[in-house]
This record gives sequence, C-alpha cells and structure tokens, in this order.
Amino acid sequence: MTVQDIRAFNRFYTNVIGALDYSRRLYAPYTLTESRVLYELAHSPRTDVADLRTELSLDAGYLSRILNRFEQDGLIERTVSHRDPRRRRITLTPRGRETAALLAERADESVGALLATVPSADRPRLSEALHTVRTLLSDGRPPRREDVLLREPGPGDLGWIVARNASLYAAEYGFNADYEALVARIVADFAEDHDPHLERVWIAELDGRPVGSVMCVRDEAPATARLRLLLVEPEARGLGIGDRLVSAVVDFAREAGYRDLVLWTNDVLAAARRLYRRHGFVLVAEKPHRSFGKDLNGQDWRLDLTGTGE
Repeated sequence: MTVQDIRAFNRFYTNVIGALDYSRRLYAPYTLTESRVLYELAHSPRTDVADLRTELSLDAGYLSRILNRFEQDGLIERTVSHRDPRRRRITLTPRGRETAALLAERADESVGALLATVPSADRPRLSEALHTVRTLLSDGRPPRREDVLLREPGPGDLGWIVARNASLYAAEYGFNADYEALVARIVADFAEDHDPHLERVWIAELDGRPVGSVMCVRDEAPATARLRLLLVEPEARGLGIGDRLVSAVVDFAREAGYRDLVLWTNDVLAAARRLYRRHGFVLVAEKPHRSFGKDLNGQDWRLDLTGTGE
C-alpha cells in the first residue's frame, strides 16, 4: 500500500459520488456544507451554535451566513438556550424538517443507485471492505462520544427495537416473552399512527449499526409526553448515549409544547433511574407488580417542562 494507492482510490470514489450528485442535483438548492448543517440539526440534540461550529469545524462567520439563509428560507428558529442564556439554540421548523427529509431521501436514492450496480452476492464483500477501511484508518482507537450519531429510524429499525429490547431484558433481568409482546405493541402503535410534530423515535448509531434507541409519544394526560423504550447496547455503554437520548426527548418535548414528560420504569433498572434523576425527573409513585415473569416494583417519574416546578 502506497500514498498513490490511497490518492487513486480517492479520485475514483470522488468521481463516482460526484457523477451521482450531479445527475440527481442531490443538495439543490443548497450546497454540500449547507446540507451538512441541515443534517446535523435534524439528527443531533446538540444544536447550540457553538456546538454546531465545533461538530462541523466551520468558521463562525461562515456558519452565521448559512444560518441566516436558513432563517430567511423559514427552515430554522433561533431561541435562547434553556441551559445557558448566553447561548443561542437552533431548532428546525416543520418546513426545515421537511427539507432535511427531502435531502436525506435524495441521498438514500443516490447511494441506492450506486449499490444497484453491485450484484447482491458481492454486497457482503463491499460491506466488509468498508468496515475494514474504517477500522484500519481509525488507528485502532476505541469509539468516542462524537462517533455516535442520533438519527431518525430507517427501514428495519423499528423491528430492531423490538428484538433488542426483548433480548437484552431477557439476558439482563430475566424478563419473559410478555415483555417482547408489550414492546411490539408500543412500536406497532407508533408505526401505524403517530404525529411527527409531537412524537418521535431516535436511533443511536455507531460505526454504521444501531446501538441505542428511545421514543417520545403522546400520553393520555393533557399536554403530557411519555418517554418510552430507552435502550443502549452493552458494548456501547460509557459513551454518554443514554444521556444524549434522554436529552433529545426532553428537548423535543419542550419544543413541541408539552408541559410534562413522564415515564414508567422498574426499580431494578438502577442505571436508568440515575440517568432520569440527573435530567430532573422526580419519582412520583411506585407500586409492586407481577409482570414479565418477575416480581417487580414499578415506578412513575415526571419532569416539569415549564420550569415552574408545579
């Protein structure tokens, strides 16, 4: 392997991707960098201006011009951060989310067109080769927090949520198939009927595979959202994924206009309970019950999103 080998591959891949982008006007009417900013706003809970600048390594003036254009196009709103009044928080408007979704759809179509030229029998080889490149060029370093992407679910992800919840809770807490049935109903209800402006699912992705998830859905109580099915794969724990997923739900629920965010869990989930407490959730009720083949102590937690503490 020589420097020229890598440079030759770079030229080849750039030409392939460039041809696809040109023929499909992948990012129009925005530039590649503008599309990266829009993508980050749609997929990351870290949406302060300073965080965006750091995450994307952009000049402050350049980023400001991009955000000004987005604001003029009705794609974003700027507000004072709830956590730090000195910082400006950027959120996508409904039009901004639609635009980000359109660009993501174009990107998927573009990559799909590229994959269509690869015979099915050769795709595992391609996947393994791409994984090998990422692994070797990462110099064997362990995963970092910034390597984790929060994104919306794609095809197969909702099924993954059901499968992994069932497997992990069976392995770690001895839950039986009743728990899998409960998770399947929750996920199916979301898939069949949800309001994207008031309900969302987040998938945490690391190295191209899902390693965590969480849901935010409407509760029966007025102006109340419910956090459901928080999950982080064992090998991905320690990267702050649970904290980011809960933060994403809290921020989304607050911006959607909910007054309260609630959740139900069991006291055997000690790490999750510590996480909820750190985010300001308060234990409001608990009750013993027999579920999933176990004697458990169920707990209801609540977070006041108005900041009044009422």
